[in-house]
Amino acid sequence: MMLLALLGGLLLVALLVVPHYLRGLALVARAADMKEGLAGRISRWGTGPFTEEELQVPSRYGPLRARVFRPEHPRGRTVLLLPGVHADGIDEPRMQELARDLTAGGLIVLTPELPDLLLYRITPRETDMIEDVALWASSRPELAPDGRVGLMGISFAGGLSVVAAGRPSLADKVAFTFSLGGHGDLSRVLTFLCNGVEPGGQQRRPHDYGVVIILLNVAGQLVPPEQVETLRAGILTFLRASHLAIHDGRRASETFAEARRMQSEMPEPAATFMKYVNERDVSALGARLLPYTRAFADDPSLSPERSPAPRTPVYLLHGTDDTVIPAIESVLLARWLEPQTRVRLLLTPLITHAEFDRKKRPEDVWRLVAFWSALLDA
Repeated sequence: MMLLALLGGLLLVALLVVPHYLRGLALVARAADMKEGLAGRISRWGTGPFTEEELQVPSRYGPLRARVFRPEHPRGRTVLLLPGVHADGIDEPRMQELARDLTAGGLIVLTPELPDLLLYRITPRETDMIEDVALWASSRPELAPDGRVGLMGISFAGGLSVVAAGRPSLADKVAFTFSLGGHGDLSRVLTFLCNGVEPGGQQRRPHDYGVVIILLNVAGQLVPPEQVETLRAGILTFLRASHLAIHDGRRASETFAEARRMQSEMPEPAATFMKYVNERDVSALGARLLPYTRAFADDPSLSPERSPAPRTPVYLLHGTDDTVIPAIESVLLARWLEPQTRVRLLLTPLITHAEFDRKKRPEDVWRLVAFWSALLDA
C-alpha cells in the first residue's frame, strides 16, 4: 500500500511538473509488477500490444539464437538486451519480463543468446558476439532506421557491452550503452568474490554464486584431468538448484540433494571442492581460487577499464547491496569513463544484483524513475 500511494504521488508530480518522466514511471511500475488500482493504471500508461518472434542472428562464431519483441507502434530505438551468466539465457523468466516491460512501452527489443554465458563461462568470444549482433541490427532498416541501436547488458554482460560499444566498428552504430549491475574490471571483481574485500578495503561477504562460477571456469587447473567433468557436473547441478530455489522449493531441495549425492561419489580432491560448494563455504573456496583469478580475467576484452571507452553515453545502474558484483564497480567505471564520454550513474537500494525487488524511500523511487526516463529517451 505504501508503494501504491508513493507511485500515485509521483504520478501527480509527473503530470504537473515533468511529464517526460511518465515513461520511466510507468516502466518502474511494470517492473514492480503493479497491476491493480492506480499503480496498475500507471504501469499501463503509454503501453500497447507487441509480438514475439524467434530468429537467428549471424556472428563470426556461427548463428546465434535470438528473440525479437516488436511493439505495434514503436517509440524510440531498438535495444539489444543481453543476459548475464545463467543457464536459461534469454528464456530466463526475469529476463523475458524485462524485455516485455520495455517493449510494452514502445521499444523494439532484441535478445541474443550468448552461448558461453549459458555455460557460466565468461570469455572474449562473448564481447565479439555482442559486437557482431550490434553491427547486424544497426544495418537493418526495420530495426535501426538511423543506423544506431542501444546496448543493454545485465550483470557481467553489462561490462562486456561497454567493451563492445568502444570498438571502432561500432563507433557510429551504438547510440548508448546501459549496464545493470555490471563490472569495470573483471579481475577486481573476481578478487572480491574470493576474499570479500572491496577496493578501498571495505569487507563484505560475497555471494556464493559468483565464487562457484569461478570454480567452474578454473576446475581444470585444480583437479586431475579425469575429475574435471565430474566436478563440473556437480557444480552445474548445484547452480541449477540455486535457480530453482527462486520459484520451486520442492525441486530445488531435490536438486540440492542430488548435488550432495554427487559429492559423495567423487574422488579427492574434487570431493573437497564440491563440499565447499554444497556448504556455501565462500571463505575456504575463495582462498583456494584466488591465485587463479588474474590469469582467468587477463584478456582486456573482458574489462571496460582495460579497453577503449565508448564515445556515446553510458548509463550505469547498480544495487547498493550487490554481493555478486559490488556497486563500487560502477563507481570506479564511471570515474574512468567520465573524461571520455557522458556518464549517468545511479546506485540504488531498490535493486539487489540486477533485480528490481526492493521497496524503499520515496526519493529512491524518484531517482530510479528519473534514471529510466532519461535512458528511454536516449
